[in-house]
Amino acid sequence: MSDDGHEHNGHEHVPSRQRRRFPGISSRAYEHPADRSALVALRKLSGFDTVFKALSGLLPERSLRLLFLSDSVRVSDQQFAHLNDMLRDACYILDLEKVPPMYVHQDPQPNAMCIGLDEPIIVVTTGLVELLDEEEMRAVVGHEVGHALSGHAVYRTILLFLTTLAVRVAWIPLGNLAIMAIVTALREWFRKSELSADRAGLLVGQDLTASMRGLMKIAGGNHLHEMNVDAFLKQAEEYEAGGDLRDSVLKILNLLPRSHPFTTIRAAELKKWSETRDYQRIMDGHYPRRDEDKDASVSGSFRESAASYADNVKTSKDPLMKLVSDITGGAGSLGGRVRRGFDGFTSPAPGQDEPPTDDH
Repeated sequence: MSDDGHEHNGHEHVPSRQRRRFPGISSRAYEHPADRSALVALRKLSGFDTVFKALSGLLPERSLRLLFLSDSVRVSDQQFAHLNDMLRDACYILDLEKVPPMYVHQDPQPNAMCIGLDEPIIVVTTGLVELLDEEEMRAVVGHEVGHALSGHAVYRTILLFLTTLAVRVAWIPLGNLAIMAIVTALREWFRKSELSADRAGLLVGQDLTASMRGLMKIAGGNHLHEMNVDAFLKQAEEYEAGGDLRDSVLKILNLLPRSHPFTTIRAAELKKWSETRDYQRIMDGHYPRRDEDKDASVSGSFRESAASYADNVKTSKDPLMKLVSDITGGAGSLGGRVRRGFDGFTSPAPGQDEPPTDDH
């Protein structure tokens, strides 16, 4: 299709407003460094390759497709036509040649996912469709197309399957532990992949305000008149910086069972990325191309990921991350910081004084 044309893969394409297109864009352009490194680490997890190969033949993907075909509404020119336009628009902008099938599933819980081993399927719930306006929904559709372009659907499908399997085999000694190790690793990767897909959604919608509104609605419902973007982002700062080491540990424990990062954190991460030179370069047409993927350096990806993690630790206001930064920086007051951080775990006995610290 030409830049001003109206046809893409045999479909009519009439975007509601002019948006930049990214011909041949590689998913490397928008992937969060932690997404790439977590996926590489996941593949290196002991036994993962064996499990992956075995599951690829066992997963009921055909059954899954038949289930959505029989019990959900497939998006098309005749059904949910406005979503169909958004889907084709998103695939056109990110230059995804084959438009994945998309289904609307009856569920009041706002949700969307991209699953499938051979070919990705996008599923959105009625709760999400009813909650978001057109521009907010466009960012979500772009988010899911980003998952498809990155190849995330395969691992998301395995995560869904293993989560269910772990419940079924919980009674088998050690069997559940092995599965849960892989589930935990998959969840850690998937949380990072959500940050990548949020960026893809912004590239498709090209409206940061709409992306912010959508995340706010997912967190607080359809009450935008009661919410404020700046106050919502302030929550992320307060969450990161608040409390002591006990709170840092609780944050980790709260996050472990989740497949998605916390909504305020997603909003803050997306806004921060939208203000970077990397984002501006993509919008100016300078980005990694898909035909260069085979020449991309794996070690370079690791270095970029390591640099990203190091920067996050260095700039984080979280007490645990500040402690890690002090350790790597060789701070002399480390002992005092550790004792102060965990002050509340063990209180002094009645009549006893507080223990002294090394900090002066």
